[in-house]
Amino acid sequence: MRGAGEELVLGITGASGAIIGVRLLEVLVERGQQVHLIISPGAETVIREETGREVADLKALATFYHAAHDMAAPLSSGSYVSPHVRAMIIAPCSMKTLASIASGLAENLIGRAADVILKEGKRLVLIPRESPLNPIHLENMLRLARLGVAIVPPVPPFYQRPHTVQELLDQMVGRILDQVGLHTDLTRRWSGRS
Repeated sequence: MRGAGEELVLGITGASGAIIGVRLLEVLVERGQQVHLIISPGAETVIREETGREVADLKALATFYHAAHDMAAPLSSGSYVSPHVRAMIIAPCSMKTLASIASGLAENLIGRAADVILKEGKRLVLIPRESPLNPIHLENMLRLARLGVAIVPPVPPFYQRPHTVQELLDQMVGRILDQVGLHTDLTRRWSGRS
């Protein structure tokens, strides 16, 4: 068993871009990271449609799986989160989930876990997947950013001259993991012009 603060929560919501959450899960597991996985009902459909993956396969990869409706899961309490969990990533993060977190609604376990992460002073990283953004989206993001939440839209780093979608995806995943202090070799680091 790893020490306290080594677990990470990964929420996958029903926004397009499920491949980001799937790849994050794969990379975290490859690194030996303990992962609490929560998949919203909408995400189950999007995962199958966009990736062709079975949700059961993703559940099997995670260290812990919690149903989105399970409000009695350990992640719903600060007494569990505070000593065990280092951070939470929601990838992709739907605008509904983002608004729920910004309003403190905690209508499902993803929202409740995010609320607990915030109240316990842990790192919350949201990967909003919407375009174009309307003023409500932007105001909700600003509200959360002012609370210290990292808002990390999946913007492709074209300056790295990727040749495949997989390279683009890995570079984005590497930058997302930077936000929780997990540095990988998935992205090329700028070292100045040569």
